[in-house]
Amino acid sequence: MATVQVSLWVVVVLVALALLFDFMNGFHDAANSIATVVSTGVLKPAQAVVFAACFNFIAIFVFHLSVAATVGKGIADPGVIDVHVVFGALIGAIFWNFVTWYYGIPSSSSHALIGGIVGAVMAKAGSSALVSSGILKTVAFIFISPVLGFFLGSLMLLVVAWIFRRATPSKVDRWFRRLQLVSAGAYSLGHGGNDAQKTIGIIWMLLIATGYSAATDTAPPTWAIVCCYTAIAAGTMFGGWRIVKTMGQKITKLKPVGGFCAETGGALTLFLATWLGVPVSTTHTITGAIVGVGSTQRASAVRWGVAGTIVWAWIFTIPASAFVAAIAYWLSLQIF
Repeated sequence: MATVQVSLWVVVVLVALALLFDFMNGFHDAANSIATVVSTGVLKPAQAVVFAACFNFIAIFVFHLSVAATVGKGIADPGVIDVHVVFGALIGAIFWNFVTWYYGIPSSSSHALIGGIVGAVMAKAGSSALVSSGILKTVAFIFISPVLGFFLGSLMLLVVAWIFRRATPSKVDRWFRRLQLVSAGAYSLGHGGNDAQKTIGIIWMLLIATGYSAATDTAPPTWAIVCCYTAIAAGTMFGGWRIVKTMGQKITKLKPVGGFCAETGGALTLFLATWLGVPVSTTHTITGAIVGVGSTQRASAVRWGVAGTIVWAWIFTIPASAFVAAIAYWLSLQIF
């Protein structure tokens, strides 16, 4: 009985830590959802975060849990997972999220979590315990998602420019101030649908490892799903204002039509990734779309130095979070 009580206490602590990560994920990635709509002046910051948070939560009714299944069962051998691995993974991800938020660098919470899982699992059992197909699929989308966002964002702008080629600039601006609400809502829906599921996946992984869920279960408990969507929506409500400035102003200057095209391209990419069950980076996706929109206007419209700094953060995300996770795994062995 004492063992069960201790195990339950540990599970409760780790679930709380996972929800903290989910909250930070929403806080960190709020910028991705609202940067364009704020920088174009369509919504005020306070309005934008409430708007985005609502769509983050509504995603619970729209998307299947394919991404949660990938994170929960498709990154590492479920037999290797224990409370120490989960603790290490979460600490690694939270550490990297905090560092990049502090310096205002848009990075991937998703890949920080994947890096954390990889680092903690390797610290325990080596690379043989990793599921190569899940890792390769995730790593592939580090490159695919920004390229696809770039392509769709620039394509949207070219299509819109052709359709509205005879319209006056004031009319185009007026139309797309309304339409950007639709695109921002769609992007926030995709953000909630993909990102909340990553935390659902790691909680599911924890529950299977501790015996509170069976490995044969086809879905995690309902309480975990509701808690994760609520946490990411709450994080979005508080926003990540340091990153809003980088995403919405420093990469390129956006007008409502550009914001609409970037958000629509990003949303389509997120919908595709979620459908495929890939834990993709919303940061990579919207950054690619914004750069695509800016470069379609003219190459000099993009501040390539800022974009380069962001890319370096992407490159270091998985190894940095994996390194911290490996250290945290060792510390966990001393704590629990």
